[in-house]
Amino acid sequence: MLSTRSIKGRFAATILGAAAVFGMATAIPAPALAQQPIDRPGLSGEDFSALAKRLMPSVVNISTRQTVARGDGLPAYGPNSPLNEFNDLLGRGGREGMRRQSSLGSGFITDATGFVVTNNHVIEGADEIDVILSDGTVLSAKLVGADEDVDLALLKVTPRTPLTPVPWANSDAAEVGQWAMAIGNPFGLGGTVTVGIISARNRDISAGSFDDFIQTDAAINKGNSGGPLFNLKGEVIGINTAIISPGEAGGSVGVGFSVPANFAKVVVNQLKQYGSARRGTMGLMVRSVDQAIAEAYGLKTPQGAIVTSVAKGGAAEAAGLKVGDLITTLNNQQIKESRDLFRIMGVTQVGAQVSIRYRRNGKDGTASLKLTAASTETAANKPGESETAKALSNLLGVKFKPIEDVDRRRRGIPNSVRGVIVQSIETGSDALGKVQLGSVVTEVNFQPVSSPEQAIAAAEAAKRAGKPVLLQIWDPGEVTYVAVRPR
Repeated sequence: MLSTRSIKGRFAATILGAAAVFGMATAIPAPALAQQPIDRPGLSGEDFSALAKRLMPSVVNISTRQTVARGDGLPAYGPNSPLNEFNDLLGRGGREGMRRQSSLGSGFITDATGFVVTNNHVIEGADEIDVILSDGTVLSAKLVGADEDVDLALLKVTPRTPLTPVPWANSDAAEVGQWAMAIGNPFGLGGTVTVGIISARNRDISAGSFDDFIQTDAAINKGNSGGPLFNLKGEVIGINTAIISPGEAGGSVGVGFSVPANFAKVVVNQLKQYGSARRGTMGLMVRSVDQAIAEAYGLKTPQGAIVTSVAKGGAAEAAGLKVGDLITTLNNQQIKESRDLFRIMGVTQVGAQVSIRYRRNGKDGTASLKLTAASTETAANKPGESETAKALSNLLGVKFKPIEDVDRRRRGIPNSVRGVIVQSIETGSDALGKVQLGSVVTEVNFQPVSSPEQAIAAAEAAKRAGKPVLLQIWDPGEVTYVAVRPR
């Protein structure tokens, strides 16, 4: 089995002709354009052969084997059966109820003593791992550590002679349009070189909380997973991890994704030192901002991450951060969306002091805290699609009701929670589809409310200021925010 994560979807194929002419036409020659020289450091002549030759010894094939349950639950064909040769194909045979399964992937050498980087999904669940060098040498490998969240793994082999490592690049300096070379083991063929460009940066493909992929059109196929993406200096700018594939074959359509080197090398160093990833945490949960919420906070464009939960005794609580704070920068790096917060923490040393800028009640504030260790980080808490609400009233189109004792008993609302309940929503209200019927609203436009009159008054004040109305909604264990445009 060849290992590659494929992102499948629906695609419409369009054939574009270079020129389509109906009837008679006269070709008009295009004006001659002066060829611009292309800077290709480390290459000879006009091709990539010198670079490929230099890098090949540092890229390895990875073969794994594991014992899994038989797929069909049926007994194996006997040794005298004419169908005996199909036992392996049909998942039969081996130990009773079990069979052996193989997987192929790619990796690269980061240390002359035998450290090899690959994807976690290439070696996950493997009983045996072999690293195959470019000269055909097969070395047994042991797993040093793996990080499922970022899909990286570090292996160790014992070579007979020092290996040839490749250096990490500064992936932040990689620009869209620059050349990129992928080397790997597609479909088990091994030693395959493909070339393209960096076609996009900072891609979020919903693979996890730390999505920040480099996108390339260099052909990446099944078996390329874990292989390196090089720049023209022969430095690793990314680790090939996933592709978008329209069919079961998993073939390249020119859309591949690589984990950036600057993030990957931090994870790899942690795996080498601790055997697992050690990420910093502040002890909070956040969600991203849409245009309406940004305006409610006095921002022109959506940016930042809203704090929706602060852990008791955590670093964020000690630093004075509160639910509803809109974090705009972390360590002087702008937070455009919630995943940026976790991405920056993911490459920041545990125990490091970090600075935060945030907005609270229309005013800017600052905080400083020390990141604490967390084996796995909480998901970036991206907002999901809320269920369609069915009612609301007045300038919001929402009708509120006080929280009564019967509501607290039925819904488990603590006595410490003060607010109002959304009782109905009118057709045409901006809250329709954003706020659920029965939601507990605890703040309106940053003002705590405990009666419908207070809620409407706070909403009217927001409207007079020309802002959307920001509702803080209580749920057991966390709060969420919804911005509603008043009539």
